[in-house]
Amino acid sequence: MLLATLLCYIGFTALCLSMNRHYDDLIGGSLTLGRGRALKLLGWVALLLSLWVALASQAMGQALVQWFAALMGSAVLFVFVMSYRPRLALSLAGIGALLAPVVACIQLLA
Repeated sequence: MLLATLLCYIGFTALCLSMNRHYDDLIGGSLTLGRGRALKLLGWVALLLSLWVALASQAMGQALVQWFAALMGSAVLFVFVMSYRPRLALSLAGIGALLAPVVACIQLLA
């Protein structure tokens, strides 16, 4: 479930960055229409991919419960960190993006 949680956090960060206000606060500069759409697409794809990872790892009922827990946990963490240390929220998403392929490989080998 670690991979699903990482993907949820990355997805929420991308969806957050697709909004003009948050993009300007975190990245600086204005958000172009194409970049905003790409970030929205990336965010939704990451969330759907996290659902697929959760469903592939366990039975449907248990996987959905754990996926919703991963959604809630990553959303609470993201909102908490965005409130007090917004740059840290962006850094955590970058670290999560780097760790996601490693965790995926570990899960495939296990």
